[in-house]
Amino acid sequence: MTLLEAIGALFGLLAVWFLVKENILTWPAGIVYCLISFVVFWQVKLYQDFLLTGFFLAMNIYGWYAWRHPRKIKKTSGELPITTSRWQLLMVLGFISIVLIFISGYLFQRYTDASLPYGDATTTILSLSAMWMTARKKIENWVIWFAVDVLATIIYFYKGIYFYSALYLLYLGLAVAGYISWKKLMVAQQLKTI
Repeated sequence: MTLLEAIGALFGLLAVWFLVKENILTWPAGIVYCLISFVVFWQVKLYQDFLLTGFFLAMNIYGWYAWRHPRKIKKTSGELPITTSRWQLLMVLGFISIVLIFISGYLFQRYTDASLPYGDATTTILSLSAMWMTARKKIENWVIWFAVDVLATIIYFYKGIYFYSALYLLYLGLAVAGYISWKKLMVAQQLKTI
């Protein structure tokens, strides 16, 4: 599985690299990464990551559509702008995430042979929020991705999927670079509208 894992890691890296650059190629690269990740996560019994990959696949398709057709998503002319989230949205997402982490972790611990059910639940649920925010171009997505990347690096290393662990270690730096890049782009977009 090491070759498949390496190819998956390469497409995962490309997807995030394109995302940092706000390049629409992030979405097709993400789709390939998802297709490979289905196999990888099933093999190591990270079932919530397996399920999460299905969500990622759907969100990559949605994100590709949202970025290509921003007027249909957010009644705007031109491209979908990078924006900040209202604090109410962040509070709701945070509360829902905490509740779902505990419910999901409990269910997978009790009813499956899942490995690391609560760690897997944490990366899964936080990734759901981050991916939705990414598709909507909310800048806070990078902060959530950073937290996910720290946890995933540790979990994947522990599970022996070293290419994915290294990938998420690289994602840490890309999350910081992405935030900085998107912040500059957001400021430039705001200046254009003045």
